[in-house]
Amino acid sequence: MKSIGFIGAGNMATALVSGIVESGLHKGDELIAFDIRKERMDKLKKEYGVVPADSNLEVVEEAQTVMLCIKPQSMEEVLNEIKGHVHHDTLVITIAAGITIKYIEEFIGSETPIIRVMPNTPALIKMGVSAISGGRRVTDEHMRIAAQIFSAVGETVIVNEELMDAVTAISGSGPGYFFRFMEALVDAGVRIGIDRETCLKLVLSTGLGATKLATQSDKSLKELREMVTSPGGTTEAALRVFNERGFEEIIISAIESAHKRAKELGGRK
Repeated sequence: MKSIGFIGAGNMATALVSGIVESGLHKGDELIAFDIRKERMDKLKKEYGVVPADSNLEVVEEAQTVMLCIKPQSMEEVLNEIKGHVHHDTLVITIAAGITIKYIEEFIGSETPIIRVMPNTPALIKMGVSAISGGRRVTDEHMRIAAQIFSAVGETVIVNEELMDAVTAISGSGPGYFFRFMEALVDAGVRIGIDRETCLKLVLSTGLGATKLATQSDKSLKELREMVTSPGGTTEAALRVFNERGFEEIIISAIESAHKRAKELGGRK
């Protein structure tokens, strides 16, 4: 019997395996994984000692905890494959955006403990944040297991499931927003004369520094912004354009769109 089984061996599964093994939570040979891409399983076996499975069913039958690390669009096919084979004492954890616990229960039964998690891509460098929500059959011990797994790749928070689509819109998709903003800063720097390589270094270091400052300071984000915004200065000039162009409204609309899409992925409006 393996401790944890992975259905899907993509980037997030690989990040979780790395965190689990390197933190000493489990040894590689205590993990089992299946992916239709054989090269992904070969990578996990070579780098971490994970046992490759021959099918999703083998993962379900061999693991105490089953991680559904698949895209929302693949969920129905996988659940149809494994339904009737999931033991009631198996903990099932899903990281698919928009897929509700109730939806999964419709396939594998309401007696199985199911936990829904929304991680994000900084988990790849063990600096992610994962929101965790438990279903009705989930115990404190199940939540402890989930928290251990995802703490191996960053921070964790506990939320009610009705907030998971909102979490997806903020932190699940959030890295993409920051990357896009940084792209724009680099392009702007190049336009006003800085070479791209230098500008990229400036932008990345500024973003990292600002994030660390916000994390370590006891000041609010508003106070930190005001600290760098001198009256009549350069920051004020830039922020004035943000305000004139409706920057906050753009952000809010974008988040609402992501929130709506998360619901659509789960078959809800």
